[in-house]
Amino acid sequence: MSSALRISRGPFGRVALLDMDRSLVRHAHPHCHVLLKMGGDDTQFLVGDRLAPLTDTTAVLVNAWETHAYVHDPARRNAVILALYIEPTWLHAFRRNWAASGAPGFFAGAAGDVTPRIRALARTLVEALTQNAPHEVLLSALMIAVIERFTPWRSVGVSSAAEGAPDWRIRRALGRLIDAGGDMPVRDLARQSGLSRTHFFRLFGRSTGLTPHVFLNMLRVERAVAGVAARDEPLAAIGDRLGFASPTQFSRFFRDHVSVSPRAFRSVLGG
Repeated sequence: MSSALRISRGPFGRVALLDMDRSLVRHAHPHCHVLLKMGGDDTQFLVGDRLAPLTDTTAVLVNAWETHAYVHDPARRNAVILALYIEPTWLHAFRRNWAASGAPGFFAGAAGDVTPRIRALARTLVEALTQNAPHEVLLSALMIAVIERFTPWRSVGVSSAAEGAPDWRIRRALGRLIDAGGDMPVRDLARQSGLSRTHFFRLFGRSTGLTPHVFLNMLRVERAVAGVAARDEPLAAIGDRLGFASPTQFSRFFRDHVSVSPRAFRSVLGG
């Protein structure tokens, strides 16, 4: 079963060193998401509708709001993966237009060849993580190198996915969903938007690239991660608050989206 070797969370978002041997469901994040292989066998992710290889020399790059899934080949050994989930507001401090990392299209492609500098910075970051040493400066250097390598960073514009949704009814629906933390039935959202369920689903997918179900799960995962990371609430209570019928159901949902159980996540989260 997949395991987390180390997880760190802060204003930057979160960083996870994962030992992966189990596929994940198709999901999305509100973050700029970068995956670098640090050991084990080569592997791959499904990003949108394309398979993107993750190797010693190739990174996987996932835009905010972009659907993706880890695709594990049981014939291969585990892959040790450095997974970066980076907050656009944190990147904004480096360059104003890097806030666009919270919108679709920030990365031009789903995979790209890493430079020796990116490789070296990733390894140094992993060493700091495993030693529980300060690492935000290292993460800053790594993300600057990644963005300069894989994005048109000088010319990218400032936007967000919600602002970019072309239909005003979907923009309003997204705002309501975000304010509610995803705790709103889709049928109610469609009705409040003045649309039939079918028309709402069609416009939502055209505007965001996601189904309402995947978007709701994205918000739910972020609430779950925040609750688990806070350490001041029993895991069963978090699951109950988020509407799961049982602790087992909550654990399965968390593992399918985050790769490890809530208990394992909390146990390796840095202080």
